[in-house]
Amino acid sequence: MMPVLNRLLLYGVVGGTAAAVHIGVLLLLGRWMSLSLANPIAFLAASVAGYLGHALLTFREETGGRQFARRWLLLQYVVNISVCALLPLLQAPTLVLVFTPTLLNALIWSRAARFSAKVRQHKNGQPPLLHADDLGLAEGVDAAIIDLAQSGRLQGASLLVNGPSAAHAVEAWRDLADPPPLTLHFCLTEGHSLPNCPDLPTGFGSLLLASLLPWRRRRIAPQLRTVLQQQISRYRQLTGLHHIRLDGHQHVQLVPLVLDAVLDLAGAESITWVRTTREPLPEGLSLRLWWRSLQTGGLLKWLILQLLSGLAIPRLRRAGLQTNRRFAGVLFSGTMFGTALRRSWETAYSSIDIDRASQPVVLIHPALPNAVSGMNQNVFQQSVAFFKSNNRQKELASAQQL
Repeated sequence: MMPVLNRLLLYGVVGGTAAAVHIGVLLLLGRWMSLSLANPIAFLAASVAGYLGHALLTFREETGGRQFARRWLLLQYVVNISVCALLPLLQAPTLVLVFTPTLLNALIWSRAARFSAKVRQHKNGQPPLLHADDLGLAEGVDAAIIDLAQSGRLQGASLLVNGPSAAHAVEAWRDLADPPPLTLHFCLTEGHSLPNCPDLPTGFGSLLLASLLPWRRRRIAPQLRTVLQQQISRYRQLTGLHHIRLDGHQHVQLVPLVLDAVLDLAGAESITWVRTTREPLPEGLSLRLWWRSLQTGGLLKWLILQLLSGLAIPRLRRAGLQTNRRFAGVLFSGTMFGTALRRSWETAYSSIDIDRASQPVVLIHPALPNAVSGMNQNVFQQSVAFFKSNNRQKELASAQQL
């Protein structure tokens, strides 16, 4: 471990360099623009200097010579700008004006260093489980999933029991030399095809809204239980499995109304495990990837499902059901390939050995080209649109390279 004196010296050198950058940029820009505009820009330049210097020098032992996650730069900049704007308004003493930002920076960068060290430990720990959804949706989807399982890349798959190719997919899964565990992929928003359940919402948002309206809950709850029991029965018929591991198409299992039904039936139907989506933000993502997540709605989905998982996990524990500790696949849902998949995979590592039921899960949706040709395009309209994208082949290729 680096001696404290050496670290303090490096911290001072980097801090002094950042201050010099701030002054230099401020003097340079001050010739062409007002101080109120030049100062935030100079502050940003100083923040970048500190961000790089502390990651590569001061806390190199923790970072391994890599940059901090970019969110620490954003946090440091926003906090410092806010504090430096607020303190003069409060008529704070000079010492407070000088040392408060210094103390805050020390806290932020040391916290960033601990986070980086933790991530590096995870990468040397237990890897997550790579999991594919929608087995049984179409032959082109099944073939991609089976190929990944056969090559040892995949550690689990979720079976869409009402999918057109579900029976054939289960047979192919059984033929694997060492088939990974299967999970029931509970589907409410499309494909359940039960005529006595006319009121079930056909979208995640409308299902979530129905959970908040008591009169809608009372009307939908019995129909929801009917669909769940039908799919559990079909799952047992296809797989011969008694104990049920359960997740959901579009993560519907986390919607409170759906979770109520799952917990109510857990004992009678031997449901033992339910997937949750508590997803840590990956380290080392480019701004382009963050923008992609924002454009595709992944960031919004992440926020919603983080909240729903936070509500669901205590309920699952109280009911004695197991769940995964962490998850990856919402932030870049539909685009889990390339750097997005690698960074998500690395972040999902566990620093300690844990039992399989608790292991982090990384979710992908692989498929062969033209997989939609084998889908029931009237019943699975949302999935048809999703699997038309060549991102499905990119996810398959990236998974093969993990």
